[in-house]
Amino acid sequence: MTLDILYKDEHLIAINKPAGLLVHRSPIAHDASLFALQVLRDQIGKRVYPAHRLDRKTSGILLFSLDKAIDSKIQQLFATRLIHKVYVAVLRGYAPQEGEINYPLKMENGGIQDALTRFQTLATAEIALPSGEHPTSRYSLVKAKPVTGRMHQLRRHFAHILHPIIGDRPHGCNKQNKLWKQTFNMDTMLLHASNLHFKHPITGQDVVIDAPLQSEFKRALSILNLYHGQP
Repeated sequence: MTLDILYKDEHLIAINKPAGLLVHRSPIAHDASLFALQVLRDQIGKRVYPAHRLDRKTSGILLFSLDKAIDSKIQQLFATRLIHKVYVAVLRGYAPQEGEINYPLKMENGGIQDALTRFQTLATAEIALPSGEHPTSRYSLVKAKPVTGRMHQLRRHFAHILHPIIGDRPHGCNKQNKLWKQTFNMDTMLLHASNLHFKHPITGQDVVIDAPLQSEFKRALSILNLYHGQP
């Protein structure tokens, strides 16, 4: 596997992570043999440090530091919400034109964290795919900006407003996921980290990184007859 490098300088490197690729080894994913950290390390011949995480099923921008000192600085930018993230997703149903989801999320230890997501609907689609009592299925292409960075935040927030992300398990719609698998042979989760924007911790310059959609996401938009311009 060769990873698509979106950005590189002497301090940082960003890739367009494929859906299904873990960031690093995990005790809960015994079926995985490839990991972004090791693949990138071997590809560039240099140790790398993940600056943040993306879910295994989420595609898009994954940022790494190239040394420990930079890693500490970039982690601080994430912690203080100075790195701005944009995702695109396909949701079940017609989502509101825009909105804010301010809904606390439970952590694995039982604690509660505040969580805030802002989103905008870019386009909607209706196709002849029967779902339950409905002769058609409706979808929304949205741009989402997570203000906080909680585990599965976008997945859980969109499920909370009853517009789950297509292909998401366990937070998504099992009926729609099954329909997409049976009808289109697709079980990719349609969530993509499309943009990062931050001030470089060393140079102070603005860094803007964009990640093009990957093939299965583009195929889904083709099925829905939706065009995706850069959000």
